[in-house]
Amino acid sequence: MNRKLLVLPALLGALTPVVAGCGSSGGSGGSGKPIVVGTTDSIELNKSNPAPLDPATSYDSATWNVFYNTFQMLLTYPRGSTTPTPDAAKECHFTDATGLVYSCTMRSGLKFSNGHDLTAQDVKFSIERTQKINSPTGPVSLIADVKSVETPDASHVVFHLKSPDATFPAKLATPAAAIVDHQVYPADKPYTGWRLTGSGPYTMDSWAAGKEADFSKNSKYQGILKLHNDAVKLMLYTDSHKMEAALKDHTLDVMTRTLAPDQIEELQDSDSSDIKLTEAPGGEARYLFLNTDDGDLKSLAVRKAMAEIIDRQAITRDIYKRTAVPLYSVVPQGINSHINSFFDVYKEPNVAEAKKTLKDAGITEKVPLTINFRRDTGGTENQAEAQAIEKQLDSTGLFDVHVQAEQWNAFVAAAAQRKYQIFAINWLPDFPDPDNYIAPFFGKDGFLNLPYQNKQIQDQILPDTRRQAARSSTTDAFGQAQNIIADDVPMIPLWQANQYIAAHSNITGVEWALNASTTTQFWELGRGASG
Repeated sequence: MNRKLLVLPALLGALTPVVAGCGSSGGSGGSGKPIVVGTTDSIELNKSNPAPLDPATSYDSATWNVFYNTFQMLLTYPRGSTTPTPDAAKECHFTDATGLVYSCTMRSGLKFSNGHDLTAQDVKFSIERTQKINSPTGPVSLIADVKSVETPDASHVVFHLKSPDATFPAKLATPAAAIVDHQVYPADKPYTGWRLTGSGPYTMDSWAAGKEADFSKNSKYQGILKLHNDAVKLMLYTDSHKMEAALKDHTLDVMTRTLAPDQIEELQDSDSSDIKLTEAPGGEARYLFLNTDDGDLKSLAVRKAMAEIIDRQAITRDIYKRTAVPLYSVVPQGINSHINSFFDVYKEPNVAEAKKTLKDAGITEKVPLTINFRRDTGGTENQAEAQAIEKQLDSTGLFDVHVQAEQWNAFVAAAAQRKYQIFAINWLPDFPDPDNYIAPFFGKDGFLNLPYQNKQIQDQILPDTRRQAARSSTTDAFGQAQNIIADDVPMIPLWQANQYIAAHSNITGVEWALNASTTTQFWELGRGASG
């Protein structure tokens, strides 16, 4: 079956899930028995990543899955909403029409899980700490526009921005702005080991590296989230099929990312009354980034020839079994301003056009390239995908491609240090706006420190669109940015995919448990009763 993504006008909020089969909805908070959740996410502690659970140093779906459940932000997204709503804050607003000053009033009586008071000073400390540490694998790019933070008193925090930014409230709702205890976390270096202290809905009671983690309801949490369980056990698997076996033998209650394409197909076709698969839009995009300062990739003709050859339809059909769909822009379907910019320029794969592109540029020898990909964990198909691209390019006689695997933490750091010619990553949105698909890569403080720089995007399009409170008015400008990227080819979009979660029929709230960043919101899961 040719599958279509379930796209909405605003993809990242009020998700409309599709459940294979029947099941109860809502949730209950009654049972003290932990909800057991399985994942193939990998979180590693090693020499290159000594602080995997520090929100100042980690910026990936695996760690953010933990952070959203254990840390508190000034703002959060309530169920079914795309608008950030006060959580640790009682109220927040821009103070005037300039969009340069954003002020929040804190809730009274806030405490961290260790009993320490949480005040505006901790908010200031947390933002300044992330900026000071400036980790190459951290989320500092999301708060790079914060010029200064003031705390007139213990209940008020005021952010002064370098330039107007209508997306700033959404950034405060991400773990980039997670509030940490200034009495616990060092001000200028990472908090190492398997430790964290937050004020979010759960406390992390234990962590067995590579195996499991235990979370319990944080009795000191004060915010808008309603918890439907008392405890969650997170089980980590290196094989998604072993994770599925654990679900079927009732070791697990819930199975989350990443499910392999064959598993998704099987669960979709299953008539089981016990296990239900829920599918929801998530805005996950897969990109192939090209180092425009490296060797042959300095040539625009080489990059264009690659774009003229790569066959997304074959990749999504043969590797992902149509659980993903081809993507022809840096901004995916369902996000305001999406256009098929790469398809408009390069059409269907055409080897003859690629040969002409290279010949016209005087390139007659095979172009040597190396693609680096993240080592597969669980249900990912990174190696198969890289090998498929290698085969597509090599079969033309125009390229000589090699593929290499790397473990995740070293992979991200090396990519940010520009050590790779070509590398692929999955991008999960931080907030529902085209800005979050363009600025993290092509803004002045880009997450991956890409060599490609475009002044029109950096100095005009991003600043101008951030002045627009009505985000629908940014469509033309972001469309222009997408066309620029398609013309210059610093990256090639590959595909976008839905998100999936499988659970036993007695687990409630499953349809609300995934947010658009593929975070499992533990608090939505309940057992047995609806409510």
